[in-house]
Amino acid sequence: MTDRYATIFFLVGSACIIVGGLVAAVTTPLGLAKGSWSAAYLVLVCGVAQCLFGVARSKLGQAPLTRMGFLTEFSCWNLGNAAVIIGTVLNAPAVLDCGGALLIVVLLMQISHLRHAKPGMSWALRLYGAVIGMLLLSIPIGLILAMIAPT
Repeated sequence: MTDRYATIFFLVGSACIIVGGLVAAVTTPLGLAKGSWSAAYLVLVCGVAQCLFGVARSKLGQAPLTRMGFLTEFSCWNLGNAAVIIGTVLNAPAVLDCGGALLIVVLLMQISHLRHAKPGMSWALRLYGAVIGMLLLSIPIGLILAMIAPT
């Protein structure tokens, strides 16, 4: 990846995957009630999706992200994920909803990037669009489940 912003997405996403693994390792010994969920969330949403943002933007995008675009996406994604985790663990629905809203902003920005992709990448664009669509669908479902789940 030659795009420095794509590299940052990838490195921070990789760090989230490692942290998720560490959370999974200490969940049972420390008796963390939502540790298993937190570990999976850190790995899949915070980590894998963020790595995908970096790779997809670098490989599919016509032009690299602007500084402002990067700061917006990176900040919203990571603050949103932190809010989702904190809101879930502390049973704070307002924090959880704010986090979900930030994640939706980033995913909509990712969809807008699909319109400006390199030519000849239609299969990759469709796959990336499907992943973004799946994440967009999972956010409201996850927010609803978090609100109705027993604490």
